[in-house]
Amino acid sequence: MNRRGWIAAGLIAVPLGIAILGPLVSYEVGKGLPYSSEGLLGTDGLGRDVFGLLLVGGRTALGMAVGAVVLAYVVGGAIGLVAASTRHRWLDEGLMRPLDVLLPLPSLLVISVVAVGWRASALAIMMAVAMVNVPTVARLVRAAALDAASGPVVEALRMQRESWFAIQIGYVGRSVLGPVAADLGTRITLAVFLVASVNFLGLGLSPTAPDWAVSVSRNREGLLLQPWSVLAPALLLVSFTLGFNLLADRLVHRSRQMAAV
Repeated sequence: MNRRGWIAAGLIAVPLGIAILGPLVSYEVGKGLPYSSEGLLGTDGLGRDVFGLLLVGGRTALGMAVGAVVLAYVVGGAIGLVAASTRHRWLDEGLMRPLDVLLPLPSLLVISVVAVGWRASALAIMMAVAMVNVPTVARLVRAAALDAASGPVVEALRMQRESWFAIQIGYVGRSVLGPVAADLGTRITLAVFLVASVNFLGLGLSPTAPDWAVSVSRNREGLLLQPWSVLAPALLLVSFTLGFNLLADRLVHRSRQMAAV
């Protein structure tokens, strides 16, 4: 791994480690004076310890985004593989055309409508983010799998009476790993941005939730009084997204090198 890879890993590891291990740490958030210097990073506008909020706020901030991307790839990836491998044009059209209708819809608008309808529901926001990503994921997987699905190897496997799942997962699925890996970093970054935007606008989780984006939104008016109440959660979000962007660039570069070989 080169220097850029280590930097990307470090930028991802810090916020991800806090999000995973933070809730397991026994730390009393407590309440004090608003925007004071008490504790390691001071207090927020409600008098809660900023460091304690950071420990428990990453689970929703990053968990919803990562969960949405995983769900989008499970649904969109399955649709893309079926559309690429089917011999029936009507099935291909029936799977992909409805997704083409959803593709032009503004992502943030769709998620905001869902967030308003199911206020403070992390599951609803996660599913909305997944829904707006399913069309692009399905198109990506379908395009990446077309050559392999129509190639001679698949025909040989069919003649050997291999099962459909064995062919799709064992051979066709492996052929799309490169493009999927390259797309994964960018898609997770976009999902973090969408989740954070909805929470920052006050359309998502409760205004008192410890979520990092909610903390930035709620405490931005006290930035000059207690900057860490805004800067600390914002820096963790920026670190995570920047790290995944660097990782995505590295994966794209590696996939191009493998394709050239």
